[in-house]
Formats: sequence, C-alpha cells, structure tokens
Amino acid sequence: MRLAERLALYARLMRLHRPIGILLLLWPTLWGVWIAGSGHPAWRIVAIFTLGTLLMRSAGCVINDYADRDFDKHVKRTRDRPLTSGKVSEAEALWLAAALAFAAFLLILPLNALTLLLSIPAISLAASYPFTKRFFAIPQAYLGIAFGFGIPMAFAAQTGNMPPVVWILLLANVFWAIAYDTEYAMVDRNDDIHLGIHSSALFFGKHDVAAVMGCYAITLILLAAAGQMAGLGWVYNSGLLMAAGIALYHYTLIKGRQREACFKAFLHNNWFGAAVFAGIALDYWLNVPL
Repeated sequence: MRLAERLALYARLMRLHRPIGILLLLWPTLWGVWIAGSGHPAWRIVAIFTLGTLLMRSAGCVINDYADRDFDKHVKRTRDRPLTSGKVSEAEALWLAAALAFAAFLLILPLNALTLLLSIPAISLAASYPFTKRFFAIPQAYLGIAFGFGIPMAFAAQTGNMPPVVWILLLANVFWAIAYDTEYAMVDRNDDIHLGIHSSALFFGKHDVAAVMGCYAITLILLAAAGQMAGLGWVYNSGLLMAAGIALYHYTLIKGRQREACFKAFLHNNWFGAAVFAGIALDYWLNVPL
C-alpha cells in the first residue's frame, strides 16, 4: 500500500473527515481559555490548546475504535472503519494513538507545572472513556469530564490556580455532553441493545427526550452561574439565550426519535457551543457593564 493511501486510512481512523467531535471538544476548552484570560488570552495559549484539542480528539478516536473493534464489525455503520475492516492493524492503531498523545504532551511542555500535572488525568480520561460503555450506565457523563478537562488546564496554564468557576464550567460541560451524546445514542439504540453496550439513551428509556432537554436546561443554568461568577454581563446572557433557542430546536428534531433527525440534532450542537463562546468573547470585547 502506498504511503498516501496509508495516511488516508490514518486520517479516517482519526475521524478528520468528521470534525464535529473536534468542535464539541474545542468549544468548552475555548470557554475556559477566554474566561481564564479575562477575555484576552495569550495567542500562544489559544494556539496550544486548539492544536492540543485536535491531537487529543484524534487520539481518542483511535483508542475508541481499538476498544470497539469487536463490536463495530456487527454494526453496518461502523464495519468498514479502517481498524475493524483490517486495513489498519491493532499495533498500528496503538502506535498512532500513542504518537498523537505524545505530540499533545510536547505542546504543553513550555507551560507551568500544574498544567503538566493535569495532563496526566486528561490523557487517562481520554484513553479510558471508550471502555466505560461496558460497565457504566451513563458513559456520556464520563465523556463530559474527558471533553471538559481542557477547562481546568486552561485556568492552570494562565492563572496557576483553580477558582470555583472552573468546576461549574466543567459540570456544565458534563450535562451538555449527556444531552448531545444521548441524541447520538438514540441513533444507535437498537445496535447497542443487540451488542449489550451501555448508553444514556438506554438508561433513560422512554424518558430520553425529557432527559435530553433537562440536561440542556441544567447546562444553561450552570453556565449562567459561571458567567455571574466571572463577572460577565448581558451580552454573555444573550449568548445563553441563543443557546437555549438552539436547544429548543433540537427538541423539534428528537421528539419523534427518528434516527436521521436525532443525528442532525447531535451535529447541530456545534452551534450551541459556538453561541456560548460568542457570548463570552463579545462580552469581554465590548466590555459592557452589568
């Protein structure tokens, strides 16, 4: 196989053709970067955390496919993935994941000791999340911690400490992840039942739509509290109102529990995260008083 073909398989294994996962990881990271930097983060920090997001999400996708290699072959949507189909070996996948995680670690080497220390649980969370589907009833909650760990790292890098707003933002991301990944799990509900994999869609059962909307509501309440703690004003709250409108739109998509509509709602969460970030960035930029 030619090098170009091999690299194309690696790119597919890293899901570079599906950037939604990168964006869902990037937005909460940028929330933390901007608030920790009081609206004026160093561009070096922005670059490090943006590239680190890309590398860690790519590593997570490779580990996910390695963990699910025996499940994916039984699902039509995933049976042709590079690892499951045998086009990429298990050893190659592990080496690729390790290289991506190492590259992400090299990025933060110039940062302070606290940031380096936090990279250990960050990598551990990313590596262990795919296996939680075997025993944890709501693995989406674990995903929310893994996808939100850029928040404490961003504060560590810029302020060297962990104010209470860090944990409110992280908790908000946990509930947001449960919301959007339950929408995704609603797409794969029948396959998960067949394979014996846990998911929030199965855990919530017939109350799945209500649970999704409840998680969106809790997310917005926590984000509002975080904004107040950070001294953000009405521009930020306007961003939250936009995000609330997006969540209501998702209800119109998922209420019928149709696979394509639920998947559309999942993908549309990019705009929820973007609305929150826009509120943060514009509030600091305009410096509108409360």
